[in-house]
Amino acid sequence: MPDVAHTSARIPAGSAALEGDLDVPARARGIVLFAHGSGSGRHSPRNRRVAESLRLAGLATLLLDLLTRDEEAEDALDGRYRFDIPALAARLVAATDWIATRPELSGLAVGYFGASTGGGAALVAAAERPAMARAVVSRGGRPDLAGDALPRVKAPTLLIVGGEDVPVIRLNEQALERLRATKELAVVPGASHLFPEPGALEQVMTLAGNWFTRHLTV
Repeated sequence: MPDVAHTSARIPAGSAALEGDLDVPARARGIVLFAHGSGSGRHSPRNRRVAESLRLAGLATLLLDLLTRDEEAEDALDGRYRFDIPALAARLVAATDWIATRPELSGLAVGYFGASTGGGAALVAAAERPAMARAVVSRGGRPDLAGDALPRVKAPTLLIVGGEDVPVIRLNEQALERLRATKELAVVPGASHLFPEPGALEQVMTLAGNWFTRHLTV
C-alpha cells in the first residue's frame, strides 16, 4: 500500500456541511469522489473496498455523505432525499468545487463513482462541471435518473450492472443510448444488485480501476 494521507473533511454545501473521508496517496494521479445513494453513505463497506483498490492504483479518494445526519434519519423513514437527484448532484458539485480550493488537490483530474441513485447524481454533476469531471463510473446505478443531463455529459462513462439485476440493466441500457460521450456498459455475470456474490465486487474494482486510470491519468 502506498503512503496515504488521511483527512476527515467537512465540506460546505449551501446551508449544509458534508462529512467526508479524504485519502490522498503520495504522488496521486487523480481523485475519485464517491456518490452514494439509497440510504448509503461514506461508511458503505462495498464502496470503501472499491476506494481502497483505487488508492492502490495511485488515485486519491473522497468518500462523503451527501446527506446530513438529520436528513439521513428522515430519509430512512420515507426515502424523501435519496431520489432528489438535483439536490444530491448540487452537493457533489459543491464537493468538486471544494477540491479546486485545496492546493494539494487542485491539479488533479476528477472522477465520480456513483452507486444506486448516486449514479444519476454523478452524471448530473459531470454535466455541470465538464471542465473538471474526466470520468464517471456507475455501480448498480440509476443513470436514467440523470434525465436531460445525459446528452450534456462529456466525461467518459462506464456503467456496471449485475447480470441478475435485470430491471436495472434495462434502465442502464436506456441511459446508455442518451449518452453522447465515450461510454460502455459492463455486465458482471451472475451478480445481483449489491454484487455480494463471490468475486463480483472484485470484478467491479478491476473495471472501475482500469476506467479511472485510463481516463484520469493521461
